Amino acid sequence: MTESIDTLLEGCRRGRPAAQRGLYERLGSQLMGVCLRYCPSREEAEDALQLTFVKIFTRLDQFRHQGPFEAWARRIAVTTSLNLWHQHQQRGLHLDADQAHDVPAPGGTPFDQLSAEDLIRQLNALPPGYRTVLNLYAIEGYSHAEIGELLGISEGTSKSQLSRARRLLEGRLHQQAHISHCHD
Repeated sequence: MTESIDTLLEGCRRGRPAAQRGLYERLGSQLMGVCLRYCPSREEAEDALQLTFVKIFTRLDQFRHQGPFEAWARRIAVTTSLNLWHQHQQRGLHLDADQAHDVPAPGGTPFDQLSAEDLIRQLNALPPGYRTVLNLYAIEGYSHAEIGELLGISEGTSKSQLSRARRLLEGRLHQQAHISHCHD
């Protein structure tokens, strides 16, 4: 029998290990996917995931039920991962091609003709700032104002980086499609 999120949260508030384990099992893989998009390695994503759950368990009193708990937890995962990314910024931000299965596949887009590995490779080739803004906006659903606050940049810079990331990615995808078409 699967417990509801509210039941698990109540158990976590009371410090019950079984409820904490249940919440981890319920949200762990989803939040790991978030962490992988922002951390430069799987190991750091795992660290970010652990820190995320520590924050979730110690800040449950801050959850105000103003939306789904999962969205609140996801926001903690994003900010925790970004904080780790800032600490290791000189190494850049990337996903390994063998981690592509952890990233949700986009539907109904020009990316449909790419394998997950090709898509990850194209995303990894973007400059880190562009890639981060693209992830936050297109995947996480943050507004440009929120992205600016998270990254310490202006809203205009966020919009500009997203636009440049899209143009760069589109150009590379068209070039790859042209090369693939010429080899067929």
